[in-house]
Amino acid sequence: MGSYIIVLCVILLAIAYVFYNFFKIKKLEEGTPDMVEMAAIIRSGAVTFMKTEYKTISVVMVLLALVFSLFVEATSGITFLVGGCMSSVVCVLGMRSATYANVRTSNQARKTLNIGETVKVALCGGSISGIAVQAFGMLGFVGVLLVFGGVNPDATGHGLLAKMECNPTVMRMTTYSLGCSLVAMFNRVAGGNYTKAADISSDILAKLRHDLPEDDSRVPNVIADFIGDNVNDIAGNCSDLLESFVATMAAAIMIAATLYKKAQGVPGSLIDEATFRATTIFPVVLAGGGLLGCLLGMIYASIRKMGDDPAKELDLATYISAGLTVVIGFFASLIKFRGVNLYDEFVLGWASPWISAVLGIASGVAIGVITEYYTSTDHKPTQQLAEMATEGEAFVITKGDAIGSRSCLLPVLIIGIALLISGKICGTYGIALAALGMLSFVGATVSIDAFGPIADNAGGLAESCHLPANVRKITDKLDAVGNTTAAIGKGFAIGSAAFATVSLIVAYVGSYSDAIEPVLNFASFIVVAGGIIGGALIEYFSALLTDNTIESAKLMADEGDKQMSRPGVIEGKVRPDYNKMIEMAARQALKKMLMPSVLALLIPIVGGFLFGVEFVGGLLVGATVVAIPRAIFMGNSGGAFDNAKKYIETGMLKGHGKGSAAHKAAVTGDTVGDTRKDVVGVALDIFIKTMSTVANTMMTVIRSFTLIK
Repeated sequence: MGSYIIVLCVILLAIAYVFYNFFKIKKLEEGTPDMVEMAAIIRSGAVTFMKTEYKTISVVMVLLALVFSLFVEATSGITFLVGGCMSSVVCVLGMRSATYANVRTSNQARKTLNIGETVKVALCGGSISGIAVQAFGMLGFVGVLLVFGGVNPDATGHGLLAKMECNPTVMRMTTYSLGCSLVAMFNRVAGGNYTKAADISSDILAKLRHDLPEDDSRVPNVIADFIGDNVNDIAGNCSDLLESFVATMAAAIMIAATLYKKAQGVPGSLIDEATFRATTIFPVVLAGGGLLGCLLGMIYASIRKMGDDPAKELDLATYISAGLTVVIGFFASLIKFRGVNLYDEFVLGWASPWISAVLGIASGVAIGVITEYYTSTDHKPTQQLAEMATEGEAFVITKGDAIGSRSCLLPVLIIGIALLISGKICGTYGIALAALGMLSFVGATVSIDAFGPIADNAGGLAESCHLPANVRKITDKLDAVGNTTAAIGKGFAIGSAAFATVSLIVAYVGSYSDAIEPVLNFASFIVVAGGIIGGALIEYFSALLTDNTIESAKLMADEGDKQMSRPGVIEGKVRPDYNKMIEMAARQALKKMLMPSVLALLIPIVGGFLFGVEFVGGLLVGATVVAIPRAIFMGNSGGAFDNAKKYIETGMLKGHGKGSAAHKAAVTGDTVGDTRKDVVGVALDIFIKTMSTVANTMMTVIRSFTLIK
């Protein structure tokens, strides 16, 4: 328990830093009366949406908690609710801090005309979200371990009504993870629909129907768009990556418990309780070391004098956090595993777990670099896409699709190689550690990612409040960098989901397989059938989300047009009814979030009850194999579309600025890309993680009640 206490101290230190930054941001000035008014509307709208959403989420959470406690394991309902609460706290805290930081970023640019100082304000706001994700995710996880006495591989328990036995210590971890996962699914689906319906309708009205600037305050949908950036790119992303982070810790410990239990049945095995303690404590220590590395990296970024290249400064903060995590992980592995009897799979001895984690960390950094190359205005793919806009919409869409498809190979290759090597040197446990390694510095990644929507809102406020051109030049530069950091964040979310899902699948198969190395028989027609159906479900889920978003965007565009036709609105003498548009976006998002979210919960349960645990294993593998490249394609093509438009708007394509035919073609590409990157791509990763978490949680139940044997 001593290691858990040390990690808990790091968590509390990180939480103190989060609240220090929160109050530091609140003390900064907001700016002109127009800026204060607009910021208040954005903040109020975001809070109203979150309150309304959580009324639905809380009912679902309580009902499911009762089911878990009554029929699965008596205390699992409590840990399920704790997971949901931790995820919700991070969402609300991140969203609140972003809605304070956005206007203060604009005002900092207005006051100082210094890009370095402006970056610091936006990054300070982003670090609140980032550090909170890792700190609160670990607070709940370590709290569950401490309160319930850690992990016991031989423990047995059952529900208050059902007498079906399961391991309660494992069930508490999986239900804690599932609580985080369910909140993330609701936030991603509802937040994605909200923000992109508002964004697409705003773009259609401003740029295509009325030839106005993107964030002109005369467009009634603009404020809903600003709010959407916070409820999706902040709250949704926070809950998404918190869930991935928690799921990988849970998977690593579940695999450790399964390995130990199987080793006890092997005659002459030297594996003892010291080995078990080391393998179950190391994931928590590694995650705590990563949190400390992120904390130090963000503190360094906040006190360092920044230059005029925001991307370089943000990359430096990431590299420092990742580097410190590698160093701390080395000593943690040395201390925990040296002198302990190790499994035969640990071919490099005590260094095997550390090397597996480093492979995950390196993969995270590499995927970020690749995503930046394919989506940044500084590199050829996006520049070529902008140049193609001079040929019209068809060329833009075709080229964007090619960029998205081309960008899939390297990230998938990196993920595959990292999994192969980590599995070879450290077995199934190494696969889970590679996943955790990638997420061990998630605090820094989310901090940089949250910079994006804050910078986007800051640029929008500068335009809608008619700040001088030199101010908008700074905020536009931050916005372009923010588009890239957001794309990198989405790439990281997808990559981490791939690692997390694979580790959860390994944990799932290992929990029902009697072999030391878990085996899923792909020669079995049941597994193959599950794989094919799983892949098809990804396509159906993508179509469902796209249809929902486009339907909402069409309704909002038509309503916005009606408002803009009223006397005085287009002349700027009368303000449009922002609240009506905010309410419409929220109503549509909440109406359309239930079916996709419930699908992720029901598919593995229904499939398992009908066809058994192996069918579910195939289902998970098939869905994951299709979802990973699909999500990368969606995220990177959407990011390239967005930045190609920004490349033209900032005058970097000579002879083709705002309002030109090339610009309008790029706007069409951006509109297509919006749904891809901010709705479908980011929801696919949480879809496969939720299904895998549900499968692990319900595996014992599925084995007992399969209808077709």
